[in-house]
Amino acid sequence: MHKVTAITTTAVVLGLGLTACSADSSETNAQDNDVIRFATLPLTDDPTTETPVEAIQELLEEETGYRVEVTDVPNYSAVIEAIRAGHEDIGMMSGFPSALAVNTGEVDALVAWPGDGEPVSNCIVLDDSPLQDLNDITADTTIAFADPASSSGYFMPIHMLDQAGLTMDEDYTVLLSGGHDRSFMALESGQADVACTSNIFIDMAGQDNPMFPFDEGEIRSLGQSISMPVSLAILGNQDMSEEKRDALIEALPKVYSQENADRLGVYAEGIPEGVDPIIEPEAEIFQPFVDIAAVADVDISDLG
Repeated sequence: MHKVTAITTTAVVLGLGLTACSADSSETNAQDNDVIRFATLPLTDDPTTETPVEAIQELLEEETGYRVEVTDVPNYSAVIEAIRAGHEDIGMMSGFPSALAVNTGEVDALVAWPGDGEPVSNCIVLDDSPLQDLNDITADTTIAFADPASSSGYFMPIHMLDQAGLTMDEDYTVLLSGGHDRSFMALESGQADVACTSNIFIDMAGQDNPMFPFDEGEIRSLGQSISMPVSLAILGNQDMSEEKRDALIEALPKVYSQENADRLGVYAEGIPEGVDPIIEPEAEIFQPFVDIAAVADVDISDLG
């Protein structure tokens, strides 16, 4: 599951910052206590992967006794604002956008799954590259990153490079490609010397996957990032009734479990095996994301 969440943070940081104080919860759908409204979005960058809406709906209804309405939306910031405004009760997302939401002070984390300790990101080069390790990177080295709001394609590798003593825009040249697959295209064409991406892609070598165009032996790693402190979190509207909140807190760990993996598909792959969820986690659990983002000169500590 950790491999999928590693590539999922596509929340628009600046966009959320601009709308951070715009939510008006005076008219909320969350006050309708007969329905649980769940805002979902794809958990991968693969446009062919569908959200298992019917399975989510059925499982939540079975466990809570509430009628469930699922709305599939295109991006994280839309989910966060919908929950803040009370138009949706809950939403699921990976670590960084969860940290963005919780740090507004207007969204609660109902359930969170810690990371599994595995590296999130990998910075790779072509096998014939003269770069042998991170120490060989210079100011003339161009490094491709997927997106400035991506966990595995930006924040985590920026942090990894910083830990190696390399400062962005000083010790290497940044190329924002716009997507993981585009970073690989830049590496393949010579536009970039290094591509920093999610670990999920490395295992795709030699599988003729259009997302990762390399065969085994064509690329190698210069270094890997640390793990994510939080893998996934389910966020909730603060104005929902206590009855609905209690029902969700009891039901969500049961619904999002390996027992339902076949029905939930990619959503089940997003929850690490053998890791118990944290119920109603404190905001402090998300502080590492604030610290990691600060390395990239992004302040997510006070978006409220």
